[in-house]
Amino acid sequence: MGDHLIQQSLRKPLPLDMVQALKDHFGSRFNTADSAREHHGRDESPYPMMLPDAVVYADSTDDVVFIVNQCRRHQVPLIPYGAGSSLEGHLLAIEGGISLDLSNMNKLLALHVEDLTVTVQPGMSRKQLNEQIRNSGLFFPIDPGADASIGGMAATRASGTNAVRYGTMRENVLSLEVVTAQGKVIRTARRARKSSAGYDLTRLYVGSEGTLGIITEVSLKLYPQPEAVSVAVCNFSTVHAAVDCVIQTIQMGVPVARVELMNADAVRASNLYSKLTLQESPLLLFEFHGSPASVKEQAQTVQEIAKDTGGTDFDWAENPEDRTRLWTARHNAYFAGIQLRPGCRVSTTDVCVPISRLAHCIDQTTEWLEKVSFPTTIVGHVGDGNFHVLMLLDPNDPLEWEVSERLNHDLVNMAIEADGTCTGEHGIGLHKLQFMEAEHGRDTLDVMRSIKLALDPLNILNPGKVLPRF
Repeated sequence: MGDHLIQQSLRKPLPLDMVQALKDHFGSRFNTADSAREHHGRDESPYPMMLPDAVVYADSTDDVVFIVNQCRRHQVPLIPYGAGSSLEGHLLAIEGGISLDLSNMNKLLALHVEDLTVTVQPGMSRKQLNEQIRNSGLFFPIDPGADASIGGMAATRASGTNAVRYGTMRENVLSLEVVTAQGKVIRTARRARKSSAGYDLTRLYVGSEGTLGIITEVSLKLYPQPEAVSVAVCNFSTVHAAVDCVIQTIQMGVPVARVELMNADAVRASNLYSKLTLQESPLLLFEFHGSPASVKEQAQTVQEIAKDTGGTDFDWAENPEDRTRLWTARHNAYFAGIQLRPGCRVSTTDVCVPISRLAHCIDQTTEWLEKVSFPTTIVGHVGDGNFHVLMLLDPNDPLEWEVSERLNHDLVNMAIEADGTCTGEHGIGLHKLQFMEAEHGRDTLDVMRSIKLALDPLNILNPGKVLPRF
């Protein structure tokens, strides 16, 4: 982390004529107060605060064009900011510059119920979206847990608990409006469900973490609200047995909507934080969507698989209130974990592997975690091979940070050797930069760098993220 602090100390102040132009255009929406800079200079990552020189609040695509043109003219870094829920340092101003807050751009622009699509501005949160379309009979299923902005979810290729059935942002973004580093406004595609016309620019910008362009509109797929929903909790004596149950469920083609793993430490933390009484052993949390008959059939099949793999106490959450409590507890697992060690510094990492390698990888991770001195938890969207490790560190003990980073390194290398990835949904940001060459190879990285140089030749868009320096 020291290199990033050195880069901050060497940065130049904003040019005076640029500051005046931003004041004239944005008025009070141009902010250099310490409080605003501090708010935009931190996220949920383990990195120290890295402040931008100023914060700009955009209200429109025209505002974004203006700030991009100013940053290009003066070669000043520009970092898009959504809800600030990043876990890997995506939005930290490692070279100073402007934090572009898009939270005011939060309107629903068009709802096409017949087509099952919606177009929104990037600052709208996923919860706001589902609340506004609730009476249409449709919903947007991508659910990373945090109430992230739709633009941020597209930029980081987010997924979450529903991805096993509905896919990730990659599968659910139909089209984007993007402001390029040259200040041009482009649309990456039409709203058609498929197209063979030209390069797939939508997929290029989805997951680019603000390094290739600024997303100003997002068109999304929607889905009918399920006729019936059923939730069940099943306990296991070991994490391995729980993962075996998931593997068999997926291989049998059971269309579960969600299947989440919590190890015993994560369950204990959730009980304390969310005032639950779950059995403190490894558990799976299932959700089934469909007609009443299909939901019943899915649940019976999974219950039989769970029994065969050592599952016990297949308990049902019958009413909506109980279902909401369970899923709220799962979404709060991050904050619940923090309470195991008040005042701690949190480092969290995620990997994703082919499901056939999942049991081995989690077993090895569990063995490593048993040897460390600090508290940890494991949770996972195990239906698609993705799991997370939360490490709770003493902020005054640099040795714990070193141990956690070695653990992160070993975990990622194990995932890559299993033909997996260094991150299933957190993204690269700063924390996973060191693994990009191991995962992709130098030649593939050179192609990515060529794309970055072609689209952002001055390297003003969120510099220092996604790609190792070149």
